[in-house]
Amino acid sequence: MSDPGYDRTSLEGVPEHGRERMAELKHGLFTSDLSVDEYLLVEAAGFEPLGFVVGSSIYHIGYQQSSWKQSQEMVVLSQAMYAARELAMTRMEEEADQLGADGVVGVRLQIGRYDWGENMAEFIALGTAVKHSGGEVHRAPDGRPFTSDLSGQDFYKLITAGHRPVGLVMGSCVYHVAHQSMRQAFKQIGQNVEMPNFTQALYDARELAMERMQREAAKLQAKGVVAVRLEENSHGWGSHVIEFFAVGTAITSGAGAGGGIEKPTLTLPVDG
Repeated sequence: MSDPGYDRTSLEGVPEHGRERMAELKHGLFTSDLSVDEYLLVEAAGFEPLGFVVGSSIYHIGYQQSSWKQSQEMVVLSQAMYAARELAMTRMEEEADQLGADGVVGVRLQIGRYDWGENMAEFIALGTAVKHSGGEVHRAPDGRPFTSDLSGQDFYKLITAGHRPVGLVMGSCVYHVAHQSMRQAFKQIGQNVEMPNFTQALYDARELAMERMQREAAKLQAKGVVAVRLEENSHGWGSHVIEFFAVGTAITSGAGAGGGIEKPTLTLPVDG
């Protein structure tokens, strides 16, 4: 099956030297962060690596006041963490698209901080762009290169079992966990007892992150999400503000690309 001519992503946001590197890779040389075993298995699955692709976004994370006594989502921070990762992912996809790739495997999302920006963080997406050796189109239903954080081994197993990835899906929730009052703390000294306020806060935050990840998968018309990870990090906000980040690879059955649908977006609740 030949490429039906999907609309290409733009090069907006990709630096000049990035464009030059993509042009050089088109001459046949490839780069990859896959291990030797992963490379051979991706090749055995019918795909050839085209190049190592990168997307980056340095994002200023806004401030949001929280109540010392109230557990609540920090909507401003949730939106920032999602939007910054989405920008990095989009730019990585743009590089893959310029190589004519069907998708990106072994995607990693990283966050870095620098001394010159206390409230800033760099969000980086990295992976190896691949294309089906037989010319079959394996792009996502929206026509963009698929993304997946599966290893070369897991990608091989998925493809040979008759399934394929359609996109790396994610959900973010930054949550403030209310502090315990001194009175509550004194009451619980020496007792084995559940801390219901802490339990419920963390439970709610994880569920919000998972729900948003599932919502993205549904918009990609996925059959399911595999290799789901649920990560927690405070990112320097203090011990009572935690980000819960759910991420996994949405999959479907069979080969080929589906019909065009909108790129998934995140809708967060508004405090009220």
